[in-house]
Amino acid sequence: DGNYSFQDVTGGTYQLTPSPTNNTFFSPPFRKVYLDGLDALGFNFSSSNEGRLAASTHTVFIKNDGTVWTWGKNDNGQLGDGTTTQRTSPVQVPGLSGIVAVAAGDAHTVALRGSDGTVWTWGKNDNGQLGDGTTTQRTSPVQVPGLSGVIAIAAGGSHTVVIQSDHTVWCWGNNANNQLGNNSTIQSSVPVQAIGLTNAIAIAAGSTHTVALKSDNTVWTWGGNGNGQLGIGNTTQNTVPVQVGSIANVIAIAAGGTHTIAVRNDITRISVWTWGNNASGQLGIGNTTQSTYPVQVSNLTNVTTVSGGADFSVAMKDDGTVWTWGNNSNGQLGIGNTTQSMLPVQAGGLSTATAIAAGAIHSAALQNDGTVWTWGGNGNGQLGNGNTTDALNAVQLPLF
Repeated sequence: DGNYSFQDVTGGTYQLTPSPTNNTFFSPPFRKVYLDGLDALGFNFSSSNEGRLAASTHTVFIKNDGTVWTWGKNDNGQLGDGTTTQRTSPVQVPGLSGIVAVAAGDAHTVALRGSDGTVWTWGKNDNGQLGDGTTTQRTSPVQVPGLSGVIAIAAGGSHTVVIQSDHTVWCWGNNANNQLGNNSTIQSSVPVQAIGLTNAIAIAAGSTHTVALKSDNTVWTWGGNGNGQLGIGNTTQNTVPVQVGSIANVIAIAAGGTHTIAVRNDITRISVWTWGNNASGQLGIGNTTQSTYPVQVSNLTNVTTVSGGADFSVAMKDDGTVWTWGNNSNGQLGIGNTTQSMLPVQAGGLSTATAIAAGAIHSAALQNDGTVWTWGGNGNGQLGNGNTTDALNAVQLPLF
C-alpha cells in the first residue's frame, strides 16, 4: 500500500503477507521472497521457494533451509565436501547452515551466513582468494578471519569481494590486474579495502575486474580493462574504483569473464546495458564489436536479474522467462542448438524462473516451484543431472 518505511536490511529470505486491501499480486496466505537490496534505493525482490544459485565450472545452490549443495568440477576442492572428487549430482557441503548467499569463482566458492554476516570460503587458494591468511587449498569451508556483518559477496576468477555493513568494499586474492582496488598489484590473502568507495549496495566480479553499485545508482569499476570491461571509454586498467560516467539509474549489475552487464531503471522503462568484450556477441547488440562504454541490449525490457558467463549473458524478466545471448558452443543459451546469438533469445522450457546463474559454459535457473534446471556444458558434471553430456535445453535436476 506504500505504507512502509525502511532502514538498511540484510539480504535474505522474508515472508510477505498480502495487504488487507488486496493490493499485493501474490496468492494468500503468503509468499517467501528473497531480498537482494540493501536499502530503500536498491531493493530487488524475487519469489523464493528455495534459495540462490551460483555457477562457474561447478554449481552451488542454497536450499531454503540454509544448507549448501554443490556439484561439478572439484579438482581444487571447490565443492567443499572434503574431497577433490568430481560430482555429477548434488552433494551437501558439511557443517554449513544459515547461508543466505553464495558465489562461485573459477575454482573457489564463497558463502555468506545471514545470522552474523560471517564469510566462509573453500577451494583453490594459490592467490589467497580464500582470505584466510594463507595460500593453502581447502576442501572444506573455512571462515575468513576478522570479517562479520558482511551483507554481500562476489567471487571473481581468483579474487573475492564483499560489502561490509557500513557499505565499504573489501577484497582479497589475485591482484595482478588491480582487481582488489587498493592501488597495488600485490595479491592479498587477507581482506583489504577498495580505496575511496563508500555507500556500496551491490558488487560483481569478473575474471580480472570488479564492479560495484552505489546507493545513488551509479556504477564503479576497477581492475583489468583489456576489452573495455570497465566501461570508461578506454582499455586502461584502473588501480582504484572509478565511476562509469555514461550510465545512471542502475539497479542491478553482473560481471562476465571480460564483460559487464547493468540493469537500468528510468521509471518508465527497464533496460539492460553492457560493455566490454563482444567477440561472441555477449553484449547483445547484434554485432561482435567490443565496446568500452555502455551500450543498450537490443529488444530487452522488464528485466529483474542478470548474470554473466565466460562469454555469454543471461537475463530474467519479471514474467519468469529467461533470455540469453552470446557464445553457445556448448548449448549454454538453452535454445536447442549450438548457434551463437548476438541478440537476446528466449531459453526454452522456463516460464516461472525466480533466480538465474551463468557459469563458464553452462547456465542454471530456479523455478517458482523450487525445482532447479540447468543447461549447457557438462564435461565436469556441472549440470548436476548424473552424467557428463552437454544439454542444449534446460533439464531438471532429479534431487530437487
